[in-house]
Amino acid sequence: MNAAVMPRIQIRAMRPADLHAVADVETASYQFPWRLGIFRDCLLAGYQNLVLDVSGELCGYCIMSIAAGEAHLLNICIHPSCQRLGYGRQLLVAALGQARDAGVETIFLEVRPSNYVAIALYRSLGFKLIGRRPSYYQADRGREDAVIFAATYADTD
Repeated sequence: MNAAVMPRIQIRAMRPADLHAVADVETASYQFPWRLGIFRDCLLAGYQNLVLDVSGELCGYCIMSIAAGEAHLLNICIHPSCQRLGYGRQLLVAALGQARDAGVETIFLEVRPSNYVAIALYRSLGFKLIGRRPSYYQADRGREDAVIFAATYADTD
């Protein structure tokens, strides 16, 4: 009998030792990536910083700020070689759980309107479109708007 080997998946708090791997995931995923220093600052600021470890390899991360009953999903990313395997959903659900445990009532995020896969994930977890930020993201030709989504904790169960 041939049994498939299931990967060992761990979602845990980001550590300083993870910063270079997190930056590598970011660089592999985005045309205009965050710099290593931004990730270091997020760690130092005490944000909710999670990483996704798949069989010993860091494959994703999530950064969320929490204050005054609100959360802002600042960045969530899965390495391109690990996408479309459900890891983004698992990581986001873990982050939403942290928000709930911290007493968050509303969670906000921005996403490129061209990122259809992420938008479908957010909508499937109860996020609703609430607005637009003009010229928010750097793009090949100038700037791209961001669409703003929000969910209340009751919507994310």
